Amino acid sequence: MIFYDCSTAPNPRRARMFLAEKGLAPETHDISIAKGEQLSAAFRAVNPGATIPVLVTDAGTVLTENLGIAAYLEAYQPEPALMGRTADEKGLVLMWNSIVEQQGGAPIAETLRKTHPAFQDRAIPGPDNYAQLPELAERGVARTARFFDMLEERLSQSPYLAGEDFTLADISAFVFVEFARVVKLRIPEDNSATLAWHAAIKARPSAQL
Repeated sequence: MIFYDCSTAPNPRRARMFLAEKGLAPETHDISIAKGEQLSAAFRAVNPGATIPVLVTDAGTVLTENLGIAAYLEAYQPEPALMGRTADEKGLVLMWNSIVEQQGGAPIAETLRKTHPAFQDRAIPGPDNYAQLPELAERGVARTARFFDMLEERLSQSPYLAGEDFTLADISAFVFVEFARVVKLRIPEDNSATLAWHAAIKARPSAQL
């Protein structure tokens, strides 16, 4: 396997944590988004979509999305199970992973990419340039606040997002919560269930990567 990473970006960190939880350490290449290396001809020969992470499997299959990477790794290395064991658990993991991507990851990224000077004319990842729309950042901040409320509601009822066990959904949510700091947003101090969940995941070795 070959893993294309970016040490400063949230989506590669999700894959990096998943790999670490599985005890896998593939050959890794760090691609600097800050330097625009994802747009280089060399990297686009690997992934024409110019996004990171990328996992090239032992068979040479190129996987360019976190969910595809996670599904491959779960099949490749079933233990520890990070995508559920029963039919119900598998459904809950993918449901919550989708929820946190749409209601957490998307608005946080929207807030950053629509305001930060580094993303001028790069408001959407990929090979094409798109102008920033600052008004979307205001919506992103409001949506992120709602995301924190949603996490607190769920984690007040369950130790982890998909149930009793730590899963892919928790990795995704944890990384997005951590990344929200770049737009100066934090877990509210009164959200005790979310803070306890965050502290528990922060203590895992995979979260140190």
